Amino acid sequence: MKALRVHETGEPTDVLRLEEVEDPRPGPGQVLVKVRAAAVNFPDALLCRGMYQVKPPLPFTPGVELCGDVAELGEGVTGVGAGTRVLGSADLPAGAFADYALMSADAVFPAPDALTDDEASSLFIGYQTGWFALHRRARLREGETVLVHAAAGGVGSAAVQLAKAAGARVVGVVGGPEKAKTAAALGADVVVDRRSEDFVAVVKELTDGRGADVVFDPVGGDSYQRSTKCIAFEGRIVVIGFASGDIPAPGLNHALIKNYSILGLHWGLYRQRAPETIPDAHERLSELADRGLVKPLVSERLGAAELAEGVQRLADGDTVGRVVFAP
Repeated sequence: MKALRVHETGEPTDVLRLEEVEDPRPGPGQVLVKVRAAAVNFPDALLCRGMYQVKPPLPFTPGVELCGDVAELGEGVTGVGAGTRVLGSADLPAGAFADYALMSADAVFPAPDALTDDEASSLFIGYQTGWFALHRRARLREGETVLVHAAAGGVGSAAVQLAKAAGARVVGVVGGPEKAKTAAALGADVVVDRRSEDFVAVVKELTDGRGADVVFDPVGGDSYQRSTKCIAFEGRIVVIGFASGDIPAPGLNHALIKNYSILGLHWGLYRQRAPETIPDAHERLSELADRGLVKPLVSERLGAAELAEGVQRLADGDTVGRVVFAP
C-alpha cells in the first residue's frame, strides 16, 4: 500500500515521504480499516516536528483521525462487521495518511449517514474536544455568550457550531477577512478580525459590559491574556491548547477578584480515565449531525502528492475549516 511516512522529525514538507509499504495487520484489540478520508489535525504537524506528547517510533505514518471501511478484525474484537463504515482515531505508528490504518477497537464508531466521508473523518477529535469543553467542563447554558478563538480553524469551527446548537450567542475571533467569512458561514453571530479589531471592546459592547460567559481558547498567548479582560462574572475560560506557541502564565489574583474559572481540557485524557464518556459524546454528536445542526466544514481535499504541503499550511495557520486527505 501507499503511505506517507516520517523517518526523521522536522517540518512536514521536509519529512513526509510517500512510500510503498506492506499493509499493516491488526493485533489483539485492533481493527484494520481501509481509509476513505483522513482529516488533518494540528497534532499531525506536531508529530512531524517531534513536538507532540506522543512520540511513535520512527518511521511512522501520521494521521490521527479518519473515516474508513472495516477490513479485518484483530483477536478478541467483536461488535463491528467487515465492510462497516466507521470513524475514529488511528493507532500510531500505522496512522491514517495511508491506504490502510490501524484503530483500537474502543476508538471505532459508526459514521453518521448524514455526513460524507470527508465530513465524517472530521467529526471525532475536533467535535469531541468542543463537546467536552463546552458541555462537560464549561457547563454551557442556553442564552450564554461564548467567545471562540481561532473560530475558522478545525477545533474552533466545531466549537462555533456546537455552541450555536446549544442555543448560545457566539463571538468568533479570526485572523483575516477570508477566515472572517468562514466563521460567519459557520454560524457565528459576531465575527471579529483580530488584525483590525479589538475583540475585548466588541464583547463588552455586545454584552453591555458583562463580558463572555465562556471563552474557548485553543490559541493561548495574547488571546488568553486579553480574554481575561472581557470574561463575565462567574465566567469560564476553557484552555484547549497553545497554537500560538506561547503558554500564558495566568494571574490567579485576577481570577479571584473577578470570580471566573480557568478550566483545562485535555480530551485525550478522557479516553484513559473515563472511556465510557466517549461513546456517549459520539452519540450526541451523531444526533446533531443527523439533525443538520453540526456539519464539519471541509475546505480542501488533498491527494497523497499534495498532503505534505497541506499539513505544512495547517501548521503555519494558513488554512480554514478542515483539510482532508483522500487516498
